Amino acid sequence: MSIGSGLAIYFVIWWTVLFAVLPFGVKNAHEAGVAVDEGHDAGAPMAPRLVKKALITTAVSAMLFAGFVWVINSGLIGLEDLWGPP
Repeated sequence: MSIGSGLAIYFVIWWTVLFAVLPFGVKNAHEAGVAVDEGHDAGAPMAPRLVKKALITTAVSAMLFAGFVWVINSGLIGLEDLWGPP
């Protein structure tokens, strides 16, 4: 696998994991019992903790990418196996 392919695959894994991690631990104003100012959405998150979630996403993505690279390099599944017969 080339460096470009590896970066592209890691990028896709990272964004997929980020969208899976974003909803964890989020409370909106209604759930937190906070009054909402007029014009603000009551469903908006109070404290989204995006830096923490980005760090968690990076760690989980690195582990998933390492597993992906191991599977590809071990020969269990090759990239050509994913496309089917010619």
